[in-house]
Amino acid sequence: MEQLIAEMKKLLATSFSFYLKAHNYHWNVTGPNFGQYHDFFGDLYEEVHASLDLTAEEIRKLNSFAPGSLSRYSELTEVEDELNIPPAAIMFERLAADNDTLLDVLYRCRELADEEDAAGTLDYLESRIGVHEKHAWMLKAFG
Repeated sequence: MEQLIAEMKKLLATSFSFYLKAHNYHWNVTGPNFGQYHDFFGDLYEEVHASLDLTAEEIRKLNSFAPGSLSRYSELTEVEDELNIPPAAIMFERLAADNDTLLDVLYRCRELADEEDAAGTLDYLESRIGVHEKHAWMLKAFG
């Protein structure tokens, strides 16, 4: 169970980092398709942000405490921080790659939850995988 908990904490931190990057891009995207890109990034960050509380609750259900600090997220995340404001096309490329990374974390969590017979957590992870698989094709469709 400890391995599942550790991976779920990575999922929370990686999801938060993905959310923050999408929010950053929402604020700072420019170009002729500004309105469309701004709205897309807004929908994306809002959806992922809504999942953070649910992921933390899954960690609590596993009888552990959820990390909740930037320093801890920085240690656990698998998404690289964005320090610059890239062109819109690069924003989509980076978020597509980061979403693939997030899917990898979700797949690892799913495998561990299945091994632990954690049915509720497994159900939650399956739903998040479906959402991020949709995010994947949408992000890649902009490229």
